Amino acid sequence: MADTEQAKERVQSAAQDAKGKLSEQVDQRSTEAGRQVSTVAEDVRSVAQELRTQGKDTPARYAEQAAERVQGAGQWLEQSSGDQLLRDVEDFARRNPWVVAAGGLVLGLAASRMLKASSSERYRAGVSNGTGSGQRNGAGSGERTLAVERRPEGSMAPTEPLS
Repeated sequence: MADTEQAKERVQSAAQDAKGKLSEQVDQRSTEAGRQVSTVAEDVRSVAQELRTQGKDTPARYAEQAAERVQGAGQWLEQSSGDQLLRDVEDFARRNPWVVAAGGLVLGLAASRMLKASSSERYRAGVSNGTGSGQRNGAGSGERTLAVERRPEGSMAPTEPLS
């Protein structure tokens, strides 16, 4: 029984340490992000001022409103502690589970598209360098594949199998 209690205490201690480190990292990163966001707000204000000097009051007003909101977000990021930020994110996720699920879906789709695009580019680069032809889809592991010959009219036709 004593070993079980000691193991339980170690796990709880490790969890507390991990939570503390996460909170500290979130605090540092959010402060940096808040400063960057505040810089963006200043840039948007400069754009608004330039629009005003050009006599474009309506777009300038929209830019100023956007700058105010961005500035507020920057201040929130800078001034909130890591624990507060994590609590706010958890509260938001509890109140809006569908928004969080939709956001996760969008991020997942974006990541899969990026991975697909980058793998296609790597494959094309390998084929153009001569390192990728004949090695795709397990051809290097003893499987047989079809070689493809390019015809003058641009069509692709299978030829004899490669070993």
